[in-house]
Amino acid sequence: MRTITLKQRIISLLTIFTIILVSIFITIQLNHEIENVSRYIRVNAIVYTNDIKENIEKILSFNVSLENKINFLNNLIESLKEKSIIKDLYIFDEKLNIITSLDMRPTYTDLRILEDVINRKEKKEIIDKKNKEFIVYIPLKENFYAKILFSLGDIWMVIGQVYKPAILLVFLFIIVNILLGIFFNRLIIGPIKTFNDAAKSIASGNLNLKVKISTGDELQELAQTFNYMTDELVKMKERAENANPLTKLPGNVVIREEVEKRIKLNKKFVVIYCDLDNFKAFNDKYGILKGDEAIKLTADIFKEAVVLKGNKDDFIGHEGGDDFILLTTPDKASNLTDYIISEFDKRIRLLYDKEDLERGFIVSTARDGSIKEFP
Repeated sequence: MRTITLKQRIISLLTIFTIILVSIFITIQLNHEIENVSRYIRVNAIVYTNDIKENIEKILSFNVSLENKINFLNNLIESLKEKSIIKDLYIFDEKLNIITSLDMRPTYTDLRILEDVINRKEKKEIIDKKNKEFIVYIPLKENFYAKILFSLGDIWMVIGQVYKPAILLVFLFIIVNILLGIFFNRLIIGPIKTFNDAAKSIASGNLNLKVKISTGDELQELAQTFNYMTDELVKMKERAENANPLTKLPGNVVIREEVEKRIKLNKKFVVIYCDLDNFKAFNDKYGILKGDEAIKLTADIFKEAVVLKGNKDDFIGHEGGDDFILLTTPDKASNLTDYIISEFDKRIRLLYDKEDLERGFIVSTARDGSIKEFP
């Protein structure tokens, strides 16, 4: 029987250990990304729900026959589906009969939930994981009720985005471990058992575990590297949980930590706060995708500004929405803000329609629901 060399055992163990660490990271990152995207879609769905409700109630208030109202409602539903805003929309009368929809078959669940909406006079939100749908039931004027279905299908695109770099990371670690294994030539059964037990503990969720090995050689150095990896894994987890899913910039928790760290250093620094004027009007006019482009454009300009006009240790954070934070030194603040404003004013024009650029303003809905010119 062919024996397995110690070197081969070490290579195998290190490879398994690395896969466990990467798997933990993938699980944390994947769950966080799916939760963020799901939350993002639900927030957008709630915004759309308010607009849809307003349009439906406007149609129901028309002084025309019910048949004409249904025709208007069908046109509205078809328009929303063509724009991929909704998956479907049902409208019920006070007797819970469907008066219009692309699919005229109510379910037992619909009737039960609608009865609850009627009694409470408030909307109800449900996530259907099986069908990947976000469903909103809302009461309307004149004793009508609506069921709006939004698709959550985009969430599953996140899986591919997370696993592609993770697979490359696995191969990289395996290659590194094979090279390290060539240099190990001593019997290290005791330390290997320690590493194995540590890996199991980390896999169970104990990311703060520290390995203590005092051999005075490469094994001790490997133990230090192991502890560093677990520290970095904790940091990566915290940053992954707090990072903005759109710009990948640090969020509020990391922003606060950076500010507190600079205060403790007792050195002067400047906090530059930025938000986008009339962003809601722009978003309503051009849609969520164009709004996201404007947010990513802003993030890119901030990064360029730090590289070209700032310091190496300047910090950029994204609080959410259109709010950004930049920490720098007083001598760089003016150049940074001038560059950001100048570049943004030039590049944002690419996101406007030619007609709006020539006119010098856009027409959109204000926060009070009125139609206004911006800026």
